[in-house]
Amino acid sequence: MSDPASDIGTARGNPLLSGSDSSSVCLKCHAAQDTLPGGGNANSPHIMSLNQSIPVERTPGGDFAWLKKSWSWFPIPTDPTSRKHSDGERHGHNIVAADFGYFADASTVGNVAPGGTYPVDQLHCISCHDPHGKYRQLPGGIFDTGGGPITNSGSYGAEPSVIGSTVYTVGAYRLLGGVNYKPTSLAANIPAFIEPPMFATVETTYNRSEDTSDVVVAYGRGSSEWCRNCHTTIHDIISGGSFSHNVGVPLGDTIANIYNSYVKTGDLTGVGGGFTSLVPVQRGNIASNSSLYNLLSTSNVVFNDRVTCLTCHRAHASGWDKILRFPYGIDFMTVMDVSGNPAYPDPITNPAEAMGRTQAEFQAALYDRPASKFGVFQKVLCEKCHAQ
Repeated sequence: MSDPASDIGTARGNPLLSGSDSSSVCLKCHAAQDTLPGGGNANSPHIMSLNQSIPVERTPGGDFAWLKKSWSWFPIPTDPTSRKHSDGERHGHNIVAADFGYFADASTVGNVAPGGTYPVDQLHCISCHDPHGKYRQLPGGIFDTGGGPITNSGSYGAEPSVIGSTVYTVGAYRLLGGVNYKPTSLAANIPAFIEPPMFATVETTYNRSEDTSDVVVAYGRGSSEWCRNCHTTIHDIISGGSFSHNVGVPLGDTIANIYNSYVKTGDLTGVGGGFTSLVPVQRGNIASNSSLYNLLSTSNVVFNDRVTCLTCHRAHASGWDKILRFPYGIDFMTVMDVSGNPAYPDPITNPAEAMGRTQAEFQAALYDRPASKFGVFQKVLCEKCHAQ
């Protein structure tokens, strides 16, 4: 639902803004010069590192600072024609935030979102998040901009309720926009959203290192459908899409069993407890915050859980091309050190696998997991569902 009050503006020079554009306003609070993962505060809402050589924010959506990290390398050091690149703009959604040095992705085909029509030069935080949070969840799994007062966040398991004649609602997960959402600054020919916000819950300590334990998000109904608001034809749920992953389709027993038993390359001895935030799944088709919240401590997946866009991609940015949660296009994520232990690849001795990244950058992009979490010569995590 578009109205002037719902849009804090995207035009440069808007006198009502405290920044040059809407994203710059958002980042005045949501970017920080933290030095530790999550700034040492697991409740931190920071989603962008400032002035750090290696991004340190560890929210599930990822740190936008990865957009400023680019690498080039020679997979075959003796062959100058083997040079490859991993450009920063390939690492996430390229929001426009001029005051922080973030600009539109100039290389996108047609200057629109892949598989859609959203103009890349108008991609701001408010393209996805309603700054005033009007979208609310009513009883029965319904989202609307009307209804009773919003009494709680919808991100941590709270449910809407009815007391007497009053409906008490909860907000949409992470203030996501819903049906008919559209910043007023967008051109008239750009369609408004057609999908409601996704159902999802997350633990309150969501911005921290995952060196010892994962940060779990329980994604529910609509977690891929919502992405279709901008990326209409990618993994299209209605037509089946043109990719091998038909999102929203139940895993089935075979893949669910592989997922749960997979420990690392060559090791399928796990007995449940296999959930990882590097390859999260949508939990069934659940449309209940409290039910999803109860699943935060459940590590095994079941046959009716589903692949979602967020199974492979982060929402904001990552240390890998295509906003992936893990590296792709290499043979191994880990190698063997001189003592026979797993180690992340080094750009000098393992240029093809390191992809230009230092061992510290490689580990940070995997949310600080030590290489010992995997085995030597760990393959990319497509194996979590497709182990051979």
